[in-house]
Amino acid sequence: MSAVRTSRARQGSVSRALARDRLGLPAVLFFVLAGVAPLTVAAGVIPTAYAATGLTGIPAAFLVIAVILGVFAAGYVAMARRIRNAGAFYAFVAQGLGRAAGVAAALVALLAYSCLQVGLYGALGPAAASEAAAHLGVHLPWWAWALAGWAVIAVLGQCRVDITGRVLGVLLTGEIGVVLGETVLGLAHPAGGHLSFAALSPAGLTSAGAGTFGVLAVVAVLGFVGFEQAPVLGEEARNAGRTVPAATYLALGLIAVVYAGVSWAMAARAGAGQVVAAAGREGPGLLFGLGGSGVLSLMAQVLFLTSLFAAALAFHNTTWRYAFALGREHVLPAALGRTGGNNIPRAASLLQSGTALAVIVFYAVTGGNPMLRMFFDLGTAGGFGVMVLLAVTSVAVTAFFARRTQGENAWQTRAAPAIAAVLLTGIVVLAVRNYAALLGVAPGDPAAWEFPASYALVAAGGLGWGLVLKARRPDLYAVIGLGARAVTAATRVSR
Repeated sequence: MSAVRTSRARQGSVSRALARDRLGLPAVLFFVLAGVAPLTVAAGVIPTAYAATGLTGIPAAFLVIAVILGVFAAGYVAMARRIRNAGAFYAFVAQGLGRAAGVAAALVALLAYSCLQVGLYGALGPAAASEAAAHLGVHLPWWAWALAGWAVIAVLGQCRVDITGRVLGVLLTGEIGVVLGETVLGLAHPAGGHLSFAALSPAGLTSAGAGTFGVLAVVAVLGFVGFEQAPVLGEEARNAGRTVPAATYLALGLIAVVYAGVSWAMAARAGAGQVVAAAGREGPGLLFGLGGSGVLSLMAQVLFLTSLFAAALAFHNTTWRYAFALGREHVLPAALGRTGGNNIPRAASLLQSGTALAVIVFYAVTGGNPMLRMFFDLGTAGGFGVMVLLAVTSVAVTAFFARRTQGENAWQTRAAPAIAAVLLTGIVVLAVRNYAALLGVAPGDPAAWEFPASYALVAAGGLGWGLVLKARRPDLYAVIGLGARAVTAATRVSR
């Protein structure tokens, strides 16, 4: 009987654990960069941002935000060495600012990453429909192609994480090469034959007042969203203490160079005074035209589709990890925290697939513009949510290391997190004040306050639920943020 109980206990533990030591540095880096989606940002976000905001300081904003995020990463990866949890923001905030605050952060993360993942179908569908009509003579509505992509991602979301990593690696290699190629050709053939550096000037960050930087910062952060995902994979990474920091810094550096370069190339090729109008006319074609109409342009158009697909797949995996982390610790239904034989939490993955399906159907039925209303609006909302999490996490890292300073230097544990907290909080405030300009709508438009307000409501609900657990289920509250240790700790508490 004792052996049976031991076997059942082991099975229960395995059913709430992700696969250990399955992801090396290349796989983690592929996951991170797939979430960043270089070609999706280059062809989708940057042209749309030029057109929607009317601002030309986007290249400079990418460089400034890269520096700020580099400061943030110092404390972030230091904390990742101490805490490994599939819900990284959730665990970090719980350990730094309290368990109830951690629940609030987790729900904000779920909303933010869901917006990012679902919003990508708003670009994938129209892009696939356009390519199919132009090259195959197949004419189907955007939502039919979005549903096709959704179905494949729903299936891959049930597969082993290393298989997903290989798929992402193949897709990413091609898209990064194409973005770099288009950038070089765009800079080599500037408008008027003279290469201008105006788009890289810091003066462009405040060209229309102080609020300009808040708008540009959100656009830039949206481009970087995904770089923070390495700690989410910490439970599954080999030698996580080295793999997670290396993947974070490598991704951040590569993204900064690629995005600043390609957005500069767009402004240079179209002309600084014409890039906004050109972006409005051409959309993704602003990137595809940098290299002319040759083979590279055709490859870019095809790989734009695979980039959207890879990003949607990567964010699907990130979202279910947060749902899994909350289910494992019974903050959300326990079914979300159970894994099958391939160490994938099927219920958590299916929940995200169901959410995406519902949103695609909603936009298809209501007839909203998928590229602008679904891709850009939801993607921007998701980026804003991640930016809020970065600011809160900086405060949490500062508080965490104020109590534990062994093994890390003062820059990582005190100076960098404090500086990042001030800078990121300032950007959040500027973004809220200028959210209408970010979306390109009138100041009184409901969208200008609905998206930011949704995070406040979700955070308040999470904080309230955390306090309810503290009062009514102190045994569950005690293990919030402990990750894989939560199952063993909860068992000890219940005994």
